[in-house]
Amino acid sequence: MLVNGPTLLVLAALVLCYLVTGLARRLNVRCLSESIPPEFEGVFDPGQYRRSQEYLRAGARLEQLRESFDTLLACGFVLAGGIGWADALARGLAGSLGLGELGTGLIFLGGLGLAQAVLSLPFDIYSTFRLEARFGFNRTTPGLFIADRLKGLALGAVLGGALCSGVIWAYMRMGSVAWLVAWGVVAGFSALMLWLGPAWLLPLFNRFTPLEPGELREAIEAYAAGHSIGLDGIFVMDGSRRSAKANAFVTGLGRRKRISLYDTLLDRLSNEQVVAVLAHEVGHSVRRHILKGFAVAMLKTGLLLAVLQAMLASAPLQQAFGAAQPSVHVGLTVFALAYQPLALLLAASANALSRRFEFEADAFAADTPERAGALSGALKALSVANLANLTPHPLTVWLHYSHPPVLERVRRLEGASRPR
Repeated sequence: MLVNGPTLLVLAALVLCYLVTGLARRLNVRCLSESIPPEFEGVFDPGQYRRSQEYLRAGARLEQLRESFDTLLACGFVLAGGIGWADALARGLAGSLGLGELGTGLIFLGGLGLAQAVLSLPFDIYSTFRLEARFGFNRTTPGLFIADRLKGLALGAVLGGALCSGVIWAYMRMGSVAWLVAWGVVAGFSALMLWLGPAWLLPLFNRFTPLEPGELREAIEAYAAGHSIGLDGIFVMDGSRRSAKANAFVTGLGRRKRISLYDTLLDRLSNEQVVAVLAHEVGHSVRRHILKGFAVAMLKTGLLLAVLQAMLASAPLQQAFGAAQPSVHVGLTVFALAYQPLALLLAASANALSRRFEFEADAFAADTPERAGALSGALKALSVANLANLTPHPLTVWLHYSHPPVLERVRRLEGASRPR
């Protein structure tokens, strides 16, 4: 068993994150209120409201179990010398295949990623076919579930392998500027995914069909024309193949935008409400939230890669985890475990920025009292349909919410919808 300063530090980091997220989860459940907020009276009936709270409790129990399992597994893996064992296994396999250090790193990281995917599978199955089905959301068939997982693994192997190859190569070959080169690799890869993802990757999982001519299409086109937005297409996505939940999104980094609507969204909202939801999504694009978020994420990535380079320079640190010789892939793994508390704080900061962007997009969409009212009505309808939690605890919001609580959004929009 490996018990030393570095391993104890990693264990402390993992346990700290577990305790903080567990506390937030318990406070969130305790924050549930039996009273329906006045803004949702007549929208949420008492039975639906109680059901939304039971959905939150059931999800919290599953997440607590999942996090407990993950934390115990990670701590046990570290204490048992699992990192050194996995490194030795990867080196043996790479040697038998005639692969060098880069190949060893890919086998090591790929093996850990595959093991994580397999171990999380029971939780994913239960979440999809028991919890989500119990509350009427799941529409995924076993065949589709398996196909999604296989496609995800294949994409992870290809895309993740390419990214890891670039990062490992940079730290192996580029000396003191390795973190800068790795930063460029990650930034270039992320930008490529922003460009290719909507047009090439999403269609691997969902079907996108053009929205049929009619009142809704005409209303969307009129809104786009009124805001000088070029359209690369308006599509309906078959979200109902997997879930009854609804959404919409707008993609495109230039002036021309591609609009995608979940078919479940069209089933629940009026035309005016759909246009208001799209106006919110267009607001993200017009306010350049995607690019701003990308820039912030890349600054964070650069900082982390610089810290990683300092960690890779310490051979004794890696040896403390059972590694026979220092390597980039072992350093990456140790770093990923040790920086979990910092990751939690950075994620909370990113979420705070995202919530600000959501309010800005709401304000953009609420350019008239009528559209503000339509967006408020859409948020209410979607909250009922998705059994949303209307009264989350502030700690949960701070840690995990990329969107403001729906009640806050509705109150702001209803203020904007009142005649002045």
